[in-house]
Amino acid sequence: MILQQHKIVFGGTMGAGKTAAIKALSDISVISTEAKNTDKQAHSKSLTTVGIDYGEISLDDGTQIGLYGTPGQDRFDFMWSIVCKGAIGIVLLIDHSRVERLLELEFYLQAFEKQGSNIVIGITHIDKVDDLKLKVYRDWMQIHQKNYPLFAVDARKKDDVLFMIETLIATLECQILSKV
Repeated sequence: MILQQHKIVFGGTMGAGKTAAIKALSDISVISTEAKNTDKQAHSKSLTTVGIDYGEISLDDGTQIGLYGTPGQDRFDFMWSIVCKGAIGIVLLIDHSRVERLLELEFYLQAFEKQGSNIVIGITHIDKVDDLKLKVYRDWMQIHQKNYPLFAVDARKKDDVLFMIETLIATLECQILSKV
């Protein structure tokens, strides 16, 4: 395990794919804190993260990044600020198949914007609901004057998740260059 200089946090709704995304990207076996899901009303999945998931990725240029997954249940929200401390970016995953997905987007954005401004949003499970897809999120962000990169992703696919990470890094580089 590295003591990395760079850290990216995965946050968002329970069942959106935070653990799956870290597993798809990580160059090491992911350290997972999944336990039996006792909150079946929130989500029907059998296991859920109750602590922190951890993985690592080495980028082509040799940059080492620690990947940290937070629990999705708001009862663990006290951990979010702890995990986000020192992060270069946040990947926010929202489960499109959930009825209250826009309320959840608002909730998690409000919570994670307090932790940092370098955020990308990944919408998962987009194949499960046949509706306006990303348009509902773009419209919501326009109404609420939010301007974050937004992607439809399959959290199990390395290329999808890697594209979000690359976007976070590119955004951070642009922020640094604009200050020079």
